[in-house]
Amino acid sequence: MIRRTDRLDSEFRKEIAAILSGPLKDKEPGLCGIVSVTEADVAPDLKTAKVYVSVYATSPEAKSQSFEIIKRNAGFVRRELARVMRMRTVPEITFCEDASFEYGSKMDDIFAKLHKDE
Repeated sequence: MIRRTDRLDSEFRKEIAAILSGPLKDKEPGLCGIVSVTEADVAPDLKTAKVYVSVYATSPEAKSQSFEIIKRNAGFVRRELARVMRMRTVPEITFCEDASFEYGSKMDDIFAKLHKDE
């Protein structure tokens, strides 16, 4: 049986990804690179939500600038989400940087070096 928060997590992830790639990118020209919403974790009381975002940019500076733009516009994303979602209240959103892709890439490099020595 799927819990309500699991369904909400999935729906939030999908809708926030659409907002980041559409209205927010139009509003903020400094937002560059590919933005991917990897996970959304809505609290059981529906008051808060942590949204994990990966930004793939050409440089570390562009990546951090884009992530700061996303964090700064959390209120805008929440308002846009309120227009789309049919909920009484939309949770307060906290954006977190998801570094799992970089971690996985680092681990792949380590494993490749280990097997190269064999």
